[in-house]
Amino acid sequence: MPLQHHPNIADPDGFYEELIRAQHDLPDEQADLLVAKLALILANHVGDRAVLSEAIALARRNTLDQHPVAAAAAASAAAGATP
Repeated sequence: MPLQHHPNIADPDGFYEELIRAQHDLPDEQADLLVAKLALILANHVGDRAVLSEAIALARRNTLDQHPVAAAAAASAAAGATP
C-alpha cells in the first residue's frame, strides 16, 4: 500500500475541527500526548513499515521546510558543525 500524497480524507475541515476540539481545554503536554497516541493508533492501523517510514520522513521534511531555524540547525548537525 503506497503512502497517499493527495487529499484522501472525507470532510477534511470537519476532521481538523474534531482534532482541535479533542485538544481543547487540555494543557499543552496532554494535547501533545493525545496527538502522539493518535499517531500510534493510526500507525498500528496502517501497519506497513515502509509506508510508516515514508510518512515519518515526509512529516519531518515538511516540518523542517516550515521552520527555517530548525532546518538550518538540522543541516548544521548533519554536516557535523557545532552551534
